[in-house]
Amino acid sequence: MTRRSRLLTTATAGVTAALLLAGCGGGDGDKSDSNSKIAGADTGASASASASPSASASAADGRPKITLPSDLTLTFEGAQTGDAVKDAVLADGAERMRATDAAITGTDPKGAAIAYYNTGKALEAALSWVAEFKKANVTITGKARYYDRNVTLKSKTSAILTFCADESQGFSKDKKTKKINKTPVTKNSYVFYNTRLDKNSDGVWQTSQIISTRGATQCES
Repeated sequence: MTRRSRLLTTATAGVTAALLLAGCGGGDGDKSDSNSKIAGADTGASASASASPSASASAADGRPKITLPSDLTLTFEGAQTGDAVKDAVLADGAERMRATDAAITGTDPKGAAIAYYNTGKALEAALSWVAEFKKANVTITGKARYYDRNVTLKSKTSAILTFCADESQGFSKDKKTKKINKTPVTKNSYVFYNTRLDKNSDGVWQTSQIISTRGATQCES
């Protein structure tokens, strides 16, 4: 993928949107443009933000425990819509993002959570994305905020989740030297995600397809 190659190639020189890993295309293609920022969706969901804890609360019910390093913070806004099904989609969509970051940072080296929260093309994309970070010997650090999260239920087992990401405070970090590659905030710091989730037989809303768009103006805030 063009964006991936560019991101990893410039990792040692400084990558503004290093946290974009969690939304790495997903089969339907990356509609980002090389000069754009990370864009988001308009949800109308609650504006309350909840910082994701270092250890996932979803470890109950047989779900994999997701732990992130102390120098990485993900915040997901609008987790409660009043609709139990939509809230479940939002929760599993967030865990999908956290799972990919856990694999990137090495807190889930086997990618157990990635396989749990992804399927199909999204799973292939996530595994490929993690492998590229490993090959480049870089990880991620900082903060990412996910907002304007909107769920559209297509059926009892299918949903569309769109959202924005602000990755202006997320950076790549060299694993060997520990050097953080901080870069200025630009339109490329914002991304819009359009994802499809399918509910499996275990009741997990797995992400099956992802389209990410860099520089979408609706996500700049």
